[in-house]
Parts: sequence; structure tokens; C-alpha cells
Amino acid sequence: MGAQWKAKGKELAANAKGKLFGRLSKDIMVAARNGADPAGNSRLRLLMEQARKVSMPKDTLDRAIKKGAGLTGEAINFEHVMYEGFAPHRVAVMVECLTDNVKRTAPEMRVLFRKGQLGTSGSVAWDFSHLGMIEAEPTAAGADAEVAAIEVGAQDFEAGDTEGTTLFLTDPADLDLVSRALPAHGFTVLSAKLGYKPKNPIDPATLSAEELEEVEAFLTAIDGNDDVQNVYVGLAG
Repeated sequence: MGAQWKAKGKELAANAKGKLFGRLSKDIMVAARNGADPAGNSRLRLLMEQARKVSMPKDTLDRAIKKGAGLTGEAINFEHVMYEGFAPHRVAVMVECLTDNVKRTAPEMRVLFRKGQLGTSGSVAWDFSHLGMIEAEPTAAGADAEVAAIEVGAQDFEAGDTEGTTLFLTDPADLDLVSRALPAHGFTVLSAKLGYKPKNPIDPATLSAEELEEVEAFLTAIDGNDDVQNVYVGLAG
């Protein structure tokens, strides 16, 4: 997603830890379906590490794992749904949702997309690359991101959202392998997930201040929906 909007999104997340924990809890519950033991569940292990780094309370983390693994007797049934379309001024958007009620989420998305354009499946996905995204920070003096990327088998790397971090991009199938290998090359993994990177992002400089504000308002509204996990935007950083 575009760096300008991501920076604003990070500020919103910092002021709403409850929402951040809620999204992480959903991801953890879904991952825990494949087992509550992180030793045999790489996705769960990565999410647990991420939860600890953002100071998620231990009881919240434990509860999410137990719910997802079916150890509480509660039925947890989240469905993964993608919505595609355009924000104002033809900025491509992919919205990733985890919902327990698609019949609720779908009309909410239709309303939110009224200021843009809701597309059909595949309408903008072709203009995004599906990748593993690993945000990491150097922990060893002289750690070189380019050398590390080559050594661990990452496809590419770029500056991360947070100053001083690096975003390593991988084939989706290599996400766990690369995440495990990075610490040996001087990098601590902060987060690891599958996501979408725009192939032909729009330069924000081509939009007027008013147009960019309209795009940001649209994205903020989308991101505020309780069922939304991630928003991927065709804006250049």
C-alpha cells in the first residue's frame, strides 16, 4: 500500500491497540486450527512472536490460541474473503477480510465502496503480486540487507514502514523458510505475512492535495471496518 497512507494507518493503529489486538487475535485463531503447538505450526509461531512484540497481553494470546484450536468448546468459524476495486481517482485497492458472517460483511463493503468502485474477483488482482512479506530489523552491527536477502533466498528487499527496518519479499511458499533463516544473518523478524504488492502503483505526486485527501479518507473508512484485516493499495511509496 502507499507509504503515505501506511504512515497514517500506523498512527491510527498506535492509538487503537484494541483494534490491533483484535486483528491479531483473529489471525491467531485461524492459524491455531492447525494445532496449538507453535513447534509444529510455523504460522502460529510467527504470529505469537508478532503478538509479543506489540505487547499483546498473555491471557489474550492464550485465549485466542485455545479458541482457534477448539479447546474452549466454542465454535470459531472465520471465512477469508477478498474484495477488489478502486478508491477515488482509480487507485486500485484489495481488501482482505476475516469474517464470521459474509452476509454482514458484503453489504458493508458495498456501502464503503460507494465513493470508489467495487469490482469483481480478479478485477485488480492481476495488478498485484502475491508475496511473502517479512519486516525485520538489524540486530548485528554491519548486518547487510542485500547480502541477507541473497543468502536466505528472498526475491527482493526494500525499506520497511518503520525507520531502520527492512521488508524482505519472498515467494509465498518460502515465507517460513526465509523467516527462520534471517536471524542467522543479523536480522530480527518483526512480522511475517502473505500480502499483495502493487505492480504499477500510482505516484501520489500525480494527485492533487484534495484528490489525495479523498483517497486517504476512503482508505481510512475501509480500514475502520471490524472485518477488515489488511488493505493493499496501488499507491507508490
